[in-house]
Amino acid sequence: MTGDRVSWKSRAGRAVLRRLPLFGTLIGLGLAVWLVATNDLGAVAAAFGRIGVAGFAGVTLVRALVIVLCGIAWARILDGLSPAPAAACLILRFVREGINVLLPVASVGGEVVGARLLTFWGVAGSLAAASVLADLLFQVGTLGLFAGLGAGLLTRVEGAQAAELANWTLRTLAVAGLVITAFFALQRTGVVRVIEDRVAALGRRFVRETEARPEPSQRIQGALDAVWAAGRRGHLAQSCLLHALAWLLGAAEIAVVLACIGIDHVSVSEILVIEALSQAIKAAAFLVPSGLGVQEGGLVLVCGLFGIDAGTAIALSLARRVPDVVLGLPALLVWQNLEARRANVRPATPT
Repeated sequence: MTGDRVSWKSRAGRAVLRRLPLFGTLIGLGLAVWLVATNDLGAVAAAFGRIGVAGFAGVTLVRALVIVLCGIAWARILDGLSPAPAAACLILRFVREGINVLLPVASVGGEVVGARLLTFWGVAGSLAAASVLADLLFQVGTLGLFAGLGAGLLTRVEGAQAAELANWTLRTLAVAGLVITAFFALQRTGVVRVIEDRVAALGRRFVRETEARPEPSQRIQGALDAVWAAGRRGHLAQSCLLHALAWLLGAAEIAVVLACIGIDHVSVSEILVIEALSQAIKAAAFLVPSGLGVQEGGLVLVCGLFGIDAGTAIALSLARRVPDVVLGLPALLVWQNLEARRANVRPATPT
């Protein structure tokens, strides 16, 4: 009976987790509909139309460069530890991005798939998972620093709303800093090993003596220890710097779109504020797939501080979703091709 209750609770928990992205999607759609309904749709269409093909091409090129930088950052983490070439990390970084922005999954769904696909290049599953965990830490950590830069620049802007947003951002970043520190400690202090032991012990409790017990898998904690080894600090520093550069480069997307629309009164520092805070708001709502509605709302809020109307801000957000489709769809096709090729070379199960 105890085993049945545990099994039922486990199934119920998995069902709730599977539905979280659906709930996030519904919330995001509701927010997006509300934004459209409460703003001038004609102004949005007019601003979007002024961007033009050259503007969309420029935004897509910038996004591709950002993803390439992130792919190289991931490859630096794995350099010297795995047989996978850097090209594999570049390809899979596009796949990770495509899954996160186009599929109804939370914004870490692509990381799970990316770690699995990396094993197709002969990388141990434990090392693939450890590399993604380290990569996520650098990505989130550098976003926190970037958001802090944006909040610092925002304190120089006059107005009660700007001061309130800057203070809220700094308070939120203080809490986020504790979470990031805990995430780092989780990887460095051996807590993962304890969790692995507990999970393995729990599994053994419900395996009948007559059943074959699975062989112990490679330890993720051991792979994390290899990733964070003292002799690899140079590789890790390069990865961190590449992620920081990627966040800064992302601001060029905003610059390209605003220039095409004809907005020329926004300075470089203001563009950095818009990018930093809108990305931070989107990241905070990571359970909403692709930040649907959240990205638009964040841009409307932050752009309004610099005299950019809501219609232009929504058009800016829509323009930034063009690379999601242009780069994401081919990435999903690459994913399916990798899965199909893997299935074709898998040895047949003996009958």
